[in-house]
Amino acid sequence: MDKETIFVTGIDTDAGKSYATGYLANRIAESGRSVMTQKLVQTGNEGRSEDIELHRRIMHRDINEEEYSLTAPMIFTYPSSPHLAAKVDGREVDIEAIDTARKQLEAKYDTLLVEGAGGLMVPLTDSYLTVDYVTDRNLDVALVTNAKLGSISHTLLALEAIARRGLNLRYLLYNTHFDTDPVIAPETRGYIRNYVSAHFPGAQWLDIPSINA
Repeated sequence: MDKETIFVTGIDTDAGKSYATGYLANRIAESGRSVMTQKLVQTGNEGRSEDIELHRRIMHRDINEEEYSLTAPMIFTYPSSPHLAAKVDGREVDIEAIDTARKQLEAKYDTLLVEGAGGLMVPLTDSYLTVDYVTDRNLDVALVTNAKLGSISHTLLALEAIARRGLNLRYLLYNTHFDTDPVIAPETRGYIRNYVSAHFPGAQWLDIPSINA
């Protein structure tokens, strides 16, 4: 059984990545694969990762304290982009530590889902973007989008970045929780789906339902 690592990113900071990550983990687990999730960098928390703990609730899995630090290797207190949160805390985003944790999880599980912080162009350091991290490690991508006003443009911009970097879009995860406008929602979903079908025919489309967790 081949190992795989998939990077889960979103069109903005509130696209529903954590819910989508937990849902995707369950879908993959149903196929018989062992699955774990990791948060690339957690901001706005102290000591614990709210996103990792949300993943576990959605996955109906207890927290494994022994590997908790591997699933959330960098946690910063200020709720901002990682590069700024690190400055506020007087620390650095340690890319090597993140890689070390990721590799340990990859060795243990069939599938690892790595949830980013915000979108692909979010800076991890002053000179290193999230998309740089994904590109340098040639990770497959799962993009989370929704039907909020402006989502078509934000989604296409993210897809342009994925295509320009030569990355493989494995999943388009459409978060139905934001389907609140009866006119905008169906048009947005249809437009994005047609675009993905035309430009990323190998990508799998998944609708993410509203999840209580």
